[in-house]
Amino acid sequence: MRFALVRCMVRDMKLRHALSMLAASVMVAELVTLGGAVPVRAAAAKAPVNVGLIYSKTGLLASYGAQYADGFAAGLDYATHHTGMAGGHKIVVTERDDAGDPAKGVAAAKDLVGQGYKILAGSTASGVALQVAAVAKENNVLFISGPAAADGVTGDNRNTFRSGRQSYQDVLTAGTIVGNNLRGKKVVVYAQDSAFGQANVGAVRAVLGGAGADVTAVLAPLSANDFTPFSQKIKDDKPDLLFPAWAGATAPAMWKALDDAGIFGSVKVVSGLDQRSSYDTLGSVGTKIAFLSHYFYEAPKNKANDALVAALKKSGKVPDLFDPDGFVAAQMIVHAIEKADGDDVGKTISALEGWTFDAPKGTQTIRAADHAMLQPMFVAKLQGSGSSLTPKLIRTVPLQAVSPPVHPFK
Repeated sequence: MRFALVRCMVRDMKLRHALSMLAASVMVAELVTLGGAVPVRAAAAKAPVNVGLIYSKTGLLASYGAQYADGFAAGLDYATHHTGMAGGHKIVVTERDDAGDPAKGVAAAKDLVGQGYKILAGSTASGVALQVAAVAKENNVLFISGPAAADGVTGDNRNTFRSGRQSYQDVLTAGTIVGNNLRGKKVVVYAQDSAFGQANVGAVRAVLGGAGADVTAVLAPLSANDFTPFSQKIKDDKPDLLFPAWAGATAPAMWKALDDAGIFGSVKVVSGLDQRSSYDTLGSVGTKIAFLSHYFYEAPKNKANDALVAALKKSGKVPDLFDPDGFVAAQMIVHAIEKADGDDVGKTISALEGWTFDAPKGTQTIRAADHAMLQPMFVAKLQGSGSSLTPKLIRTVPLQAVSPPVHPFK
């Protein structure tokens, strides 16, 4: 009797085991049918990628810095399809204020590099960008400069790229306005005595001087607030063409001094179209200037620009002069991380070299030879009067017409 009971218990256990195995087999078969082979374990999460954003949150160029930061946020959202992820890596952004001071920019860059950051972006001021570029080379990190326009950033080193335009592209665009008949003409460059100003003087001498013009410069200290003496000197020089290249909060006072001196009645003036807040300060002279333009949001018509406009509209803004520089920087960073599957510096550099992509301004290409950002430019006029001045697109200049000469890496 005892043995019969034991035999029954064994048969019962074998039956339960067989049924358990059958149920498991059915479950596996269902999973395979629904979604493929059953994974052994969940894939490990990819490491986040830290990005340091160094720009002018305060200082003379703070308004430009704010535009850059707004554009970066919009570009990051657009390029990551609203996920904040690139290739499975969460992008973590840390902002630092350089206040337009190269020493502060370098200190911020070194601090972030010391914490292990391998990707840096920003630099609203050219003087900051040139110094941070050196830090990038010394520490082998990726640096995407912008909106700094100094030509020296291009070709500085293989670790350094730019997301905006450079002064040479401004001047080439100006050249399409003034034409080729410059032999014997007197051109005065009026600029601040800064890296940006000096870059414009050099570019005008190369482009317009190369076409036969006699190019001289009038440089004002960055600390200057009274521009009457500089305006008088320009009037006394009697140029055929005046090329003001200005950045920052003192632009309204500069334009007023030129107007008070009667410059616009006797001299052709070609300049860069500044941020939108500057339009009102131009007053009656606004319609007398021929403008080269890096960007105004009404000019390009494409998907990326539509996304930038829509993003800024959510916070009651419209894109301004340097919003596309931030947007493009974000596009570049996302592309680099995706292609490198992380922040390996050599791989991110290779990913960006020669990349052609659609940006808010249109199709752009990163030239592999020196990391120049080849891009279209615009020619514009202001129309209206007083506080109702608005930009009107005269023509779009294709990137091939405004590509700077190759500047080999140092």
